Amino acid sequence: MRSYFAGRDVSERHFKLFGDVVSAVMSGEVDCGVLPIEISSTGGILEVYDLLRKNDCHIVGEKIVKVDHNLMAVRGANMADIRRVYSHPQGFSQCAEFFAQHRDWELIPYFNTAKSAEMVALEGDLSKAAVASREAAELYGLEILAPNINSNASNYTRFVVIAAAAQRDEEADKITVVIGLRHEPGALCRALSCFCGNGLNLTNIESRPLEGGSWEYFFHLDFSGHLREKNVERAVAELEKNTSYLKILGNYRADRAA
Repeated sequence: MRSYFAGRDVSERHFKLFGDVVSAVMSGEVDCGVLPIEISSTGGILEVYDLLRKNDCHIVGEKIVKVDHNLMAVRGANMADIRRVYSHPQGFSQCAEFFAQHRDWELIPYFNTAKSAEMVALEGDLSKAAVASREAAELYGLEILAPNINSNASNYTRFVVIAAAAQRDEEADKITVVIGLRHEPGALCRALSCFCGNGLNLTNIESRPLEGGSWEYFFHLDFSGHLREKNVERAVAELEKNTSYLKILGNYRADRAA
């Protein structure tokens, strides 16, 4: 969030749950929200996909951040002291190889990595540790006991910036949509042909179950382009004909940091 809004005068708000962020945006309590949507090593964050589809908010930007997981504790603690470790479940998942060597530790899920670091700092208990970034360790005065413990050294998290209204950006070059398909042969093939036939690069596809319809799915699609481009207009028109549901979540600038 700080990197995306660097140079702009913004105030920060923290919310415990992803749904709380969306609600704050939709109610006007905040102008924008920042949510993690995809991790390069473990895939999409399904709760966030569902929240974006179910709520009338828009993706207006994205930021890709390299994952930097470290084991940290209060100053004076050492590895032999640790009994309980706190972090977001994704943090534990991305450090599975490290924790396989410490099976006697209790891994306790927490709201997010940064808040787990804050909690450990406030508790001041030598037996408690957190998995979080170096920035979190510096912010809360914790000592890093084991650096870079994530299993994949080339691991990134993609965050989306959401707002209550779409924002027009002439330099936008990435589009996210959600489609629903009729439960019939060739439905997905016909939908995907809309991209190929119009020369559009499909960069990501995620499926989510359709509530109330067993073995039926929504598909979240990312592809390159601007909504004003002729080939994009044709593709969207063809999608409308070949799908039972279509929602454009946003047209924004892709972050190519990774």
